[in-house]
Amino acid sequence: MGFSKQLSLAAAAALIPDHAVVSISSSSGLGCPDATLRAIGARFEQSGAPRQLTTIHPIAAGDMYGIDGIDHIARRGLLKRVIAGSYPSGPSSRESPRIWQMIHRNELEAYNLPSGIIYHMHREAAAKRPGVLTRVGWDTVVDPAHRGGKMNEITREDIVTRVEFAGEDWLFFKSIPVDVAIIRGTTADENGNLSMEHEGAYLGVVDQALAARNNGGVVIAQVKRIAPAGSLPPQNIRLPGTLVDHIVLDPQQMQTTQTPYEPAISGELPRPLGSFSPVEWDLSKVIARRAAMTLQEGETVNLGFGISALAPYILLEEGLHGAVTWAIEQGAVGGLPLRDFQFGCSSNLEAIVASPDQFTFFQGGGFNRTLLSFMEVDAAGSVNVSRLAAKPHVTAGIGGFIDITAQARHIVFSSFFTAGGLRLEIDDGRLRIRQEGRFKKFVPAIEEVTFSGRRAREMGQKVLYITERCVIALEERGLTVIEIAPGIDLEKDVLKQADIPLQVSPELREMDARLFSPEPMQLRLKARKGPS
Repeated sequence: MGFSKQLSLAAAAALIPDHAVVSISSSSGLGCPDATLRAIGARFEQSGAPRQLTTIHPIAAGDMYGIDGIDHIARRGLLKRVIAGSYPSGPSSRESPRIWQMIHRNELEAYNLPSGIIYHMHREAAAKRPGVLTRVGWDTVVDPAHRGGKMNEITREDIVTRVEFAGEDWLFFKSIPVDVAIIRGTTADENGNLSMEHEGAYLGVVDQALAARNNGGVVIAQVKRIAPAGSLPPQNIRLPGTLVDHIVLDPQQMQTTQTPYEPAISGELPRPLGSFSPVEWDLSKVIARRAAMTLQEGETVNLGFGISALAPYILLEEGLHGAVTWAIEQGAVGGLPLRDFQFGCSSNLEAIVASPDQFTFFQGGGFNRTLLSFMEVDAAGSVNVSRLAAKPHVTAGIGGFIDITAQARHIVFSSFFTAGGLRLEIDDGRLRIRQEGRFKKFVPAIEEVTFSGRRAREMGQKVLYITERCVIALEERGLTVIEIAPGIDLEKDVLKQADIPLQVSPELREMDARLFSPEPMQLRLKARKGPS
């Protein structure tokens, strides 16, 4: 008996009709059904079909340089609309990914919504409920009072609205029924049951498949290998064959970006901690060290991309690995979160949960702290991490940032104080600014609000902004400098380098001198007290 659910990549691409809503499971290169997307792009190049698709990407599809994933299908006429939590980003020295070029040229409608909300929109569509009622995103770029998540002039339909329910104001994200779900696993048996033993995350494959199946759609699963029917242990099945219509095979699929397979990422075989390279000595390490000093032993801590991603390696260097439990939006819990193009994966993890469930955890504020980055900050303490009009492709968009910060109790933002030609050095434990950055980061108006300082004060969230030269707290009276680096002049190097007024704490103190010496700090974390 043949394997009835297996199709060639070309045959699977031929199943997608014009005007379909296609949901694609991926997180950059992690879990990306890249071969299937490439086949869809090739079909369009050869035949001009499918046309006018709406694609939904809870997290970005394709690596940070835009050389795969969504860029395979970023063709005028193929795409009508894209709804994504994030988009491929790349260094400013390279040509922007094709999808960004299309957005800029108004060649398709584009929305940027919180990743967790997009996952939950699938869940609501699967249950045939109207949508997600939430305050996640209130007073941010996804709020209709700002831009409602719209990314260009051609994008006009409101898919987010403000509504009143039970006497309170909410944001309402409409559910979107799915015609085709394209997901990925490691192994499929002949009945279409999917296991994910080599995957670094389960992402949202169940919710995306349900959103298609329950609305009369089709589920296509890309896998690495095929096994006989009934040969996979039932407890290993992450998606039953009843939800899978077709299987396509890609024996060469990457585990994540530029990573064929690392058993420690999927939890099959731990990797020796001594094999991880220490963080190089520079000012980024100083900032990450100061962020690590905010942690308390026993906390569950979310981690974002950028300087913050160095914090786990600071703890490793200080002999504190395991003192906190890291929780990543893609679903990893515990272990050591990986850096750079492998970000979103963890090595030696304790557990993997589905991304929609991880986002429920974040949106409800069940964790203790988050370490994130910032690009711009305004006088209200609001943060932009998602868009720079001059170079939009160097940012990934919202991702899970808004889901994570909506109810977080403690938020630590990290970045350099200025940008563009900034030259710094540490001389005998003192910070020297050899050339100031051309671009200010503390500015009167940010390009878009990814985090609302106004709402943070209303909710009593505790917020810090850590830079190489000072630490700033969001207080009731405004942004307040509470620490300053040794060697830095408060007036010249801090207050005059911000284009907004900064308050100065009457208890202003010097940043810990250990931050500015290359040897380990002998860091010790405070014990966590209670749920906060």
